[in-house]
This record gives sequence, C-alpha cells and structure tokens, in this order.
Amino acid sequence: MNALTITLGTIGVLLSLVCWFSFITGALKMVNVVRIGQSAPDRWRPFFPRFKQMCVEFIAHTRMSKFRTVGWAHWLVMVGFMLGAIVWFEAYGQTFDPAFHWPLVGNTAVYHFIDEILGLGTVIGITTLIVIRQLNHPRVPARLSRFSGSDFKAAYFVEAVVLIEGLGMIFVKAGKIATYGHANPWTDFFTMNLAKLLPASPNMVAFFAFVKLMSGMIWLYVVGRNITWGVAWHRFAAFANIYFKREDDGDVALGAAKPMMSGGKPINMEDADPDTDTFGAGNIEDFSWKGWLDFTTCTECGRCQSQCPAWNTGKPLSPKLLITSLRDHGYAKAPYLLAGGRKDMGGDEIGLVDGDGAVDEAKLAAIPEAARQEAERKLVGETVEGELAPVIDAETLWSCTNCGACVEQCPVDIEHVDHIIDMRRYQVLIESEFPSELAGLFKNLENKGNPWGQNSKDRLNWIKEMDFEIPVFGQDADSFEDYEYLFWVGCAGAYEDRAKKTTKAVAELLATAGVKFMVLGADETCTGDSARRAGNEFLFQQLAMQNIELLNSVFDGVEQRKRKIVVTCAHCFNALGNEYPEVGGEYEVVHHTQLLNRLVRQKKLIPVASVGEDVTYHDPCFLGRHNKVYDAPRELMEASGVKLKEMPRHGERSMCCGAGGARMWMEENIGKRINIDRVDEALSTDPKKIATGCPFCRVMLTDGVTARQESGQGEGVEVVDVAQLMLSSITRLAPEKLSENITVIPREKPAEPAGSPAAAEATAEVVEKERVEEVEEAAATPAATEAPAGKGLAMKGLAEAPGAKAPGAKAPGKGLGMAGGAKAPGAKKAAPATAEAAGTEAPAAEAPKPKGLGLAGGAKAPGGKGLQMKGAAKAPGAKAAAPAAEAPATEAPAAETPAQDAPAAKPKGLGLASSAKAPGKGLQMKGKAKAPGAKAAPADAPAEPAIAEPQGAEPQASEPQVADTSSASEAPAAEAPKAPPVAKAGGLGFKSGAKAPGARKAAAPKAAAPKAEAPAAEAPAAEAPKAEATETAAPKVEESNGDGSNGKAPETVKAPPPAKPGGLGFKAGAKAPGRKS
Repeated sequence: MNALTITLGTIGVLLSLVCWFSFITGALKMVNVVRIGQSAPDRWRPFFPRFKQMCVEFIAHTRMSKFRTVGWAHWLVMVGFMLGAIVWFEAYGQTFDPAFHWPLVGNTAVYHFIDEILGLGTVIGITTLIVIRQLNHPRVPARLSRFSGSDFKAAYFVEAVVLIEGLGMIFVKAGKIATYGHANPWTDFFTMNLAKLLPASPNMVAFFAFVKLMSGMIWLYVVGRNITWGVAWHRFAAFANIYFKREDDGDVALGAAKPMMSGGKPINMEDADPDTDTFGAGNIEDFSWKGWLDFTTCTECGRCQSQCPAWNTGKPLSPKLLITSLRDHGYAKAPYLLAGGRKDMGGDEIGLVDGDGAVDEAKLAAIPEAARQEAERKLVGETVEGELAPVIDAETLWSCTNCGACVEQCPVDIEHVDHIIDMRRYQVLIESEFPSELAGLFKNLENKGNPWGQNSKDRLNWIKEMDFEIPVFGQDADSFEDYEYLFWVGCAGAYEDRAKKTTKAVAELLATAGVKFMVLGADETCTGDSARRAGNEFLFQQLAMQNIELLNSVFDGVEQRKRKIVVTCAHCFNALGNEYPEVGGEYEVVHHTQLLNRLVRQKKLIPVASVGEDVTYHDPCFLGRHNKVYDAPRELMEASGVKLKEMPRHGERSMCCGAGGARMWMEENIGKRINIDRVDEALSTDPKKIATGCPFCRVMLTDGVTARQESGQGEGVEVVDVAQLMLSSITRLAPEKLSENITVIPREKPAEPAGSPAAAEATAEVVEKERVEEVEEAAATPAATEAPAGKGLAMKGLAEAPGAKAPGAKAPGKGLGMAGGAKAPGAKKAAPATAEAAGTEAPAAEAPKPKGLGLAGGAKAPGGKGLQMKGAAKAPGAKAAAPAAEAPATEAPAAETPAQDAPAAKPKGLGLASSAKAPGKGLQMKGKAKAPGAKAAPADAPAEPAIAEPQGAEPQASEPQVADTSSASEAPAAEAPKAPPVAKAGGLGFKSGAKAPGARKAAAPKAAAPKAEAPAAEAPAAEAPKAEATETAAPKVEESNGDGSNGKAPETVKAPPPAKPGGLGFKAGAKAPGRKS
C-alpha cells in the first residue's frame, strides 16, 4: 500500500457513493412509476411455481437457447455479470492493497478457477454479441434488421462496460500473477500466460482494479439517470417480469386473451359501468403495473420485430417499437401522474383541482413542462400533420394479426398481444373508432351469429350435400348420451365453400372410424373469436354466454370428462378450449388433426393408398403457437404417405397467413399482403399441395395461390386440409355403412340411487297416485247435492288457463285454467258450437270450443317434442276460449235413438284441433294416474234426460277419453250426463313450487273419434288423439264453472266407471316436463 494506491482507493470509494446514489434513486423512481399501473392481484401467487419457473429460465436460459449463438453468448455474459459482481467488489480492496483477496475463499483453487472462467466467458460472450449486433445493423436495408429502431447509444454503452469489466477481471488476475506469482496451470491456464507479457508492478494491479471498479460505477451512475434504458435495466427487471408472467405454469401469454380487467378484477359486461370501470386501455395509466413492468423490461433486442408478419410485409407495426413507445410515453408522463394529475374522457383536468373543482394552476406549474405536454397526447389516434402526434398510430394498432410470434420469441416474457387487445378494447367500446370493415363484422355477428351474415338455417346446407345421415341435435337426437363427440363445425366450415370441404372430409373420416358424433346445426353460432380479438369484448361475452348455455343444455346430465368437442377451426379451438372456461364453459376440446391422428394410432383409420406427393405444411398460429399443436398434423400427413417439405419458417417460428386478430375481415392497404408473402415462401419448396389445419388459413392461402397463379407461378398447386389428405389415403365406405357407423341406439337407463332427483320424482308419483285414488273414491260416492267448489286441474301461479277468456273479458270460472294472470302462448277465442238433441233442436246458445291444453288447429308444437314445459313455461299452442253464451235453463229431451245414430261428439278437453299435429306424445301423466273423476262409461248404460246447465256456466275444458267403438255401437240410448264426482281441492293441481308432472316426450294415445251419447250441446273439437292400444267409452260433454264443480248436479248421481291409463294419466317412468336425461 502506497500513496498512489491509497489515492486510487479513496477516489474509488468517494465516486462510488455518488454512483450508488444515482443508481438507487433511479431504481426507486422506476418502482414508483411501475406502481402507477392498475392493480393485478393475480400475478403474485402461487409463489413456488412462479419462483421455480423464474429460476429455470434464468439458469437454463430456456428463452434464449432458441437462438443458438446468441443463446450461449448471452448466458456467458449473464453469468459474468451475476457472479462477476463478487470479483468486481473485490476491486475496492485491490485499489488500496494490490495483493488483497477475499478472506477464506479468495486464495483457493476453486475461486481462482471461477475467476478465470468468468473473465474469459464475459469477454468471449460480449464480443460475440457485439459482432452479431454489427452484422445485423440496420444500415441497409433497415426493415430487415431486428435492431432497426433500437437505441444504439444505450446498447454501445452497455456493451463497452461489460467488455471492460471482463477485461478488468482478466488483467487484475494476470497482474497479480506477474507481481506475486503463485500460478496454477489448472486454474490460471490463460492468465498465467498473459502475465508473462506484463511487468511485476503493484501499482499496475491497483490501476487495473481501479479501472474495473470505475467502469462499473460509471455504469451505475449513467443507468440510474436513464431508467428507460431497457438494455441495461433488463438484467434486474427481467427477474420480476418472468416471475409475474401471466401464466403461473411458466407458459407464454398466448392461447386465451387476457380478460378485460378493471380494478384487478375481470369485467362482466352485463354488470359493467363505463363511469367507474376501465374498459381496456385508453391512457397509459390504464395499463396494469405488469404492463408498465413489461415496458420497462424491454431490451430492444428486436426478436419480436424479426418475426412479426406485419413488420416483415411493410406495415407500420413493430412490436418492439410499440412497447418502447409506450415506455417512453409512460415515463415522460409519470411526473404528471405521480403529482395526481388525471383527465376525464373529454380531456379536462379532474386530478389537480381545488375544492371548487377549478384547476389548481400552482400544482400544475410545479410539474415539468415536458410532462404536461406528454399528458396532452392521445394514446391511440390518427397522425395528423400540425397536431400533437398520438403515442400509437391507429394504423399501427390495427395491423396486428394476434399471431403471437412476438410473445413466443420475447426472451423476457413481454405480453405484446394482451396490450394491443386492451388498446383495441378502448377504441371499440369507448371511442367507437375502428376500421370501417369491422362495423359489418360486428353487425353480422350480433344479428346473424356469423361473420358472413348468413341465415342460421344455412348451416345445415353442407349436411344436405353429404351421402350419409349426420345426426343434428334437436332434430335427430335429443340427448348427447351415447355420443362421443360434438362436432363444432364453425362458421367457415358451414358457410365457406372451401372450408366446407374440410368439414365434409372430417365428418366422413369420423364416420369411417365409427366415432359417434353429432352437430348442432342451425343452433350453432360464432364463438366470438374475431369480436374479442378486434376489441369488442361485449359482443364476445354475449356470443360466449349464448354458446355456453346451448352447450350446457346439450351436455346436460353428461359427466364432465365426457363433454368432448372436436373442431376444425383453430380459432374456435382456441376460443372454446382456452377462453370459454373464463366465462363458465368447461369442455374437453380437441382439434380434428389431434383426433384423426389418435384414430390412426388406434387403427380405426387405416391408410391403404399413399398420397406420394410433395406437400408443405403451414402451421396455423392459433393451433401452433397459441396451443402448441405441431406434431399431430405432421404425423397425420406422414401416415397418409405424403412427402413433407418444410418451409424455412415453420413450427413456433411459422409465418402468419394474415387472418388472425380479425384481420380476416379487413383489407390490407399498406405494404405486401401477408398471405402473398406466406404463399411465396410455400411455393419456394416446389410443392404439389399446401396443407394446413385451419379454415381461415385455407382461405387466405388459397387467395394467395390464386393471385400467384394469375402471374404464372405455382401452376397446379392446391391448398388442402390435412384431413383431405387422410381421406384420399383410406378405403372409403358406402354411405349406408357410414350412416350405420354413427347411428346411436338408445340404451336403457340404470336405476337411480335413492336420494337422486329421479328417485325423488318417483316418490312424488306415488304421492300423486294416492291423491288420485282419493278422488276416485269420492267419485264412487253418490252426491245428492251440488259439488263443492274445487280447483280441479287448476295450476297455481301466474299462468292463465289454456282455453280461458282473452284478457279483459269477464271469466265466470277457472275450469282447467292455470291460476294467475298469464295468458298461454297462442291463446285465442274458440269457435261457436251448435246444440243438438235426439231429433229435436233445443234452443241453445253458441258453445265455445273447449280445447283445454290441446294445440290449435294446424299449430305445431315448438320443437316437435311434446308439451314439455320447463320451469314456468307456458303450454305451447294453448288457446283461450270465448265466454260461454248463456244457455236457457230448460231441460232438453233425452234421446231415445241408439248411440250409433246420434251425432258423434268430437273429443274436447285435451283433444287436438282438426289438422293439428300432436305435440310429441301428449300430456300423459306418470305413474299411470287417472284423470280425476274420469271413468269409462258402461257400454249398455241406459240413456237419461240431459239437463241444461244454468246460465253463466263456462264450458268445461274436459279431458279426452278414447272411444270404445265396439261398445259404443251397442248402446241402446244416450243417457243424460250425471254430475261428476267431487274433485278433492287441489286434485291434480300443481302445488306452489312443485314441478309439473308429465313425460318429456310421452306417447300420443290412439283411437277413433269418440261418439257422444245424446249430448245436450255439440261443440266442434279437435280430432281424437290416438291411444296406445286402449279403448275407453266416449266422453260426455259437460260445462264447467271453473272451480271444480260442474254447475248443479242432477238429483241422482251414477258413479262413472274407472278410466284406463292414458288421457291425462302419467305413464310410469316418464319424466317431468323440461327435465333432461
């Protein structure tokens, strides 16, 4: 130690204090700026998986290892910087005492060896990186360089400091060996040889140590003063950015788009409030703190830029420049934001105001002028000459295809696509500023459920073009049970002619393999992928919830692991599999290439004819990068016997076709068309066919091939789906065999365990049966007086009786009505009827046509599935009867003629109207319960005088009974109707909250039209429903006062015989309406 070394050491310590202060204040300022962003509580946990992933990426350099030379060179520099800090701090002592080393470990062989490796590795690594930067310098041509637009000043400074640090480690060690000796060929193999060139001088060692120390100190000072130098700060910020990455399993931020967040929580658009919630990012402060950390961490390496299809085809978008522009804007505006400044959507100051709401000029004046000017800039907008330029030009924002190449290549896990979608969300939902072509897309999706604006029924057109039957849910199948897959066809697969070829090929391959599948047909709507990628989160959520409701109804009763969907569209694949779980749709979704490849492995598809052509494969972005499906399509192509010729850019570095990010629906007006660029690359392999696995890609590539063929290139080249290649290599089956392969035979359901919903339903049937028996017992007891008021089959709640009066008319009674005020759908007044008696016309008023719960004439039950009523659904097709005309209180003479000569009374009550289609199998009740009071009349019952009803009585919505034609013809005379048995209050009425009993799809009763036995008044009614091999006596037409009693009963009451099952009886084992298997 001498005067020189003491002087150097003192200067080094004093300068280092200033440098450390600069660095620490810069770091704290950076933390404060990052904290400006919105909260993101989902980024902190789980700790151990995130910490593990951070360590793996750091130590193994998994993100950088993709870039061969750059990977290992950067690893050497990284290790040299991290561990070299130990050697660097040793320079504090070496400036004072050249012989200084760390106590305990500083003189060991291990330490000497590490020092040797670190010095050499740092120099070799940084020299390699300097050479690579110069070889890729954006001199000519600029757009081909990944460093175009990067800050070279910062890069050169950092590279110089690192190089000096590495040389400092080497020369300090070599100087010590030259001065003090103690060299070891195993640990000092390079420096011992370099020491031979150096003199023995302690002052020289102290000088080398001072240079090593000061180079680091200068770096600390300069970096602390330039906190936007990501190339320097990434060595600290990258650890945090990797730990806080979106996916806690370590995957990149691809697949599902990040949900739209406000206050750290996903936004449900049904409950969102634009006054309090943040819709996307309209200002830099709307990004989350993780977004600000992304901007800070960017190293400007340009790998994202080198892979971006927009940048490579002359568009203004560079993912790197977009991130750095947001960073520079954010840090320039930070002083204003940190001071509390904030503007509303109109641009007025609402942050720095006084108690009266006026702008606080004093506080504004304290903010630097540059920060105040930066606060005036729009985040996104059109660049207009003479006006303050926006941070991101609108053309730049809308050039993105969401291909994910930037995210996949970024070594520090920046989430470019999420930030772009957030900015688009604000532009669409708040500003309503978006390319004009998207207006048509949004309108078609909202009104028609598909981007083309086609009718939903046209989704079935491709099925009509097939030679075999394909089951459609709701038409050919009512349940997913016994099916293996739901085939989600997608909009392109159903409407676009080229994509329909893929759909047909997949359907035939699945049928050939015997895979039981169904399609949704006209009920299917767009998944909303294009809407979400274009920023219309509201429309996406609307479509998603609609589809999830449909899919859940299809999979109702199916266990989770069997809810399988196969898709041909990579965008549908991504949306259904990755984005629908965010809004409650959990399904197992497979791409058709995955399923077909699996079937080939299982020997269910056996290729017999090799295609034998040169084929190149285009990786769809949303199948490959977003979902990591690379091998399945290639294995499928290999199985079909093609000769695969890969394009230069394939796999995770595949070039986009240009359709993603809703670009499918927008025109390209700048630069070269992306699909043309991709087709040029494909044609460079001289293929016979270009294969892909996405209908969007197929459309774009086909258009590109057509354009090139018009200029004489690529003659005979065809774009196909990999499924078509497989179809051409197998033995194709006859249509009858294909139909047989996918036909599902329903199987008997196993008995439900006790406590299950089915068991509870069975218990309810027993209770109902006991109640019916009580009614029958009451019916068997003669009643000499008027029947007490009851509710019969009245249904409690809000539903109005089918057959009741129109609203506003005075209803004398309820009959079979449903209590409440709601009118059954399709209700209308009934037609008048004529009264007849045997041979004599009694003066009678027009009687309404009681239809009960029957369907209107010609009306078809919705869905053709019977009268299934879910929850509080109304009876389909129910009609309201006209008010009963007052009948004269006279007694009609009894008919003496035989029953066969009397006019046949058409069935009423629940009978169907003339020409009406039976809804499913009728309203058969479970448990073989009989209709209250309904019993079969004896064949040879004597006729009795019919007594006219009192005035004001309302026609009864009677229950249909099936005629026994054999006994009806033998009846000697018609007998006047007796008073019906007293129905127990409640009867078969539905209790409040109880489910309506009834088979979901019950069998319709068969029988000929019943004949009335001398009716007092004949009213036209619906044709008799067919009973299932049951024959009952003809019904007697009576009038009801609506409360369960049928006016005044005759003096003598004869008990009617019991009714056979059918009519309104519930069949055993039938389920309640609306319940699904």
